[in-house]
Amino acid sequence: MKQISLFCDGSSLGNPGNGGYCAILKFKGSEKIIKGSRANATNNQMELLAVIEGLKALKEPCEVEITSDSTYVVKGINEWLKNWQKRNFAKVKNPDMWKQYIEVAKKHKIKASWVRGHNGHEENEICDKLAREEAENLQI
Repeated sequence: MKQISLFCDGSSLGNPGNGGYCAILKFKGSEKIIKGSRANATNNQMELLAVIEGLKALKEPCEVEITSDSTYVVKGINEWLKNWQKRNFAKVKNPDMWKQYIEVAKKHKIKASWVRGHNGHEENEICDKLAREEAENLQI
């Protein structure tokens, strides 16, 4: 299995408001940037959408190391998701997005790691900037 690094961030102006997301996929020196936007989105939705869209871009099963400054995403993936599924997502925010994550993640081996946001982590800073730009572009 290829080992892929997926760095991601989301932004919402107003929370909810215009939202943007960005994912950077890295494999052996190659890099692909995936970004986009949605109106009326929360920050958590954009954080999760960055992961979903990044995973969708992978063409084959991979080992994926997700790096995010979102505790919601990292703990959701590493700790909370199994119990949410057992409870059929009762009282869980964004259940449709989490179900979409499960679908796109199932062929991969995934580990999520948290990084402090706005703390000089190069890829996180780039994702933050591009996600914000995507959200701002909706206002134009």
